[in-house]
Amino acid sequence: MQVVLDTNVFVSGIFYSGPPYEILNAWRRGTLDLVVSLDILTEYHRVGGELARRFPGGALRPVLDLLAVRGRIVHAFPLPERVCTDPDDDKFLACALSSGTKIVVSGDKSLRRVSGYLGIRVLSPREFVDARLGKEGQPA
Repeated sequence: MQVVLDTNVFVSGIFYSGPPYEILNAWRRGTLDLVVSLDILTEYHRVGGELARRFPGGALRPVLDLLAVRGRIVHAFPLPERVCTDPDDDKFLACALSSGTKIVVSGDKSLRRVSGYLGIRVLSPREFVDARLGKEGQPA
């Protein structure tokens, strides 16, 4: 199963526990494929780096290194028009569309409001874990 994670979900999964952490663990085990574009990867590095400076105990570098090897990096074509109220969020939909990914995981209200856009579901981390991952972090 392929998923696109918004930046807050990805970074939260590194620095905190809870559903984002469960999602990253499922990916580490090979249960999920994470799909990113260069824009998303750049944002992961920037936001993750800011948090790593504030919370030096996080394991940011190993996860980003693993993403470079095991993530699916795609060229995301820009959307023909702005979809989200925050245009910076459109990159997650563009990545999903360009890769054929049907799920974006995000807690962002701007993204959540456009769930269903061209067949892409936007699920919160909790919704994704409950609906798509079983108790052992395996696809349901």
